[in-house]
Amino acid sequence: MKRSLQNIIVDAIAFVGFILLTTTGILMHYLLPVGSRRFKTIWGLDRHEWGNIHFWISVVFLCSLTLHLLLHWRWVVNILTGKSHEGSGSRVALGIIGFIGILAFAVSPLLSPVEDKKVKTEECDLCLTQDHEKIQIWGSMTLSEVEKETEVSVEYIIEKLGIPADADRKERLGKLRKEYGFEIEDVRRIICEYKTKR
Repeated sequence: MKRSLQNIIVDAIAFVGFILLTTTGILMHYLLPVGSRRFKTIWGLDRHEWGNIHFWISVVFLCSLTLHLLLHWRWVVNILTGKSHEGSGSRVALGIIGFIGILAFAVSPLLSPVEDKKVKTEECDLCLTQDHEKIQIWGSMTLSEVEKETEVSVEYIIEKLGIPADADRKERLGKLRKEYGFEIEDVRRIICEYKTKR
């Protein structure tokens, strides 16, 4: 395959990847935001499923950019080394420092510890607003984890949600929500009502 055709294919894949990465990012940020009060889907896919697509698009995009650099490696080397003249050493040094800086910035979140942030208010540990948007309950949590986090019994939550008493306490709320038709917001409301009545 000719070098020019390789460049066109790799650049086309990178361009499509960039467009799709931008589109899925906007979609997740604005149309399917974190903590939506209702379960929303686009094309039958929820926020988490779009997040998986976003991730794999980013992998393809990164691979195509890496391949692009490899195809143009001789050019990169020539730009960095070039003909020796006054200031060329500083150009190489700045390029290397810039690359190391960007690499360190990109990798630093991956090496940082994950923090567990708990929010407390005067009214109760979990209720921050009247509509309960800030209660720290997520679809990735199980009923047992909700009980441990909130000190509200699983039995009480199950009863108030109106789901079968034998519902699996180790199943994630997101899956239970799809199966029994409740919203995560309903769980937050139940927890908040329980806490404010005590």
